[in-house]
Amino acid sequence: MTETLGNRPPARERLLAAAGELFYAEGIHTVGIDRVIDRAGVAKASLYSSFGSKDELIRGYLMRWHERIQEEMTARIAGHDDPRSKLLAMFDHLVDACRDPAFRGCPFLNANAESQPGSAAAEVAELSRAWRWSLVLGLLNQIGAADPESLARQLIMLEDGAMVATRLDHNPASAEAARSAAKTLIDAAARA
Repeated sequence: MTETLGNRPPARERLLAAAGELFYAEGIHTVGIDRVIDRAGVAKASLYSSFGSKDELIRGYLMRWHERIQEEMTARIAGHDDPRSKLLAMFDHLVDACRDPAFRGCPFLNANAESQPGSAAAEVAELSRAWRWSLVLGLLNQIGAADPESLARQLIMLEDGAMVATRLDHNPASAEAARSAAKTLIDAAARA
């Protein structure tokens, strides 16, 4: 079926969708704006009127990831009553993400590794990590962990390491191992 102009998504949405596919698969600096524009089926002027620059398109791409992860994580933990189960549900989300055949690592880590400090990629990565940190720390405080900041750092490091190992080893078993280690740490904190 041929798509008509009347039912096509707006240029901004098509640019974000194209950037989402290409940037995640190949890297934010490897992919030029001409490829994104071509994939989106828009004129170059649409990119600049929608985003102003490639850097702002990168910001939009990463913000979309951040919002998606927030929504998924919020929905995932909402199905649990106690903070321990909510923390483990976060790791269940990680396991599911790492099992996805399209998994190419953490989009924030990938983009941040290609970018300079203070760039749009670095700013959104910091925003995403601050949100995750706040979520984990809040749940650990509810558990009554003796040193919630240290434990939050350990749990987030387990997540980060699992994503990197899954990407490098092409094996989601790292995420499963991280969940198991997180369970041990969380259970020990809950008992204390």
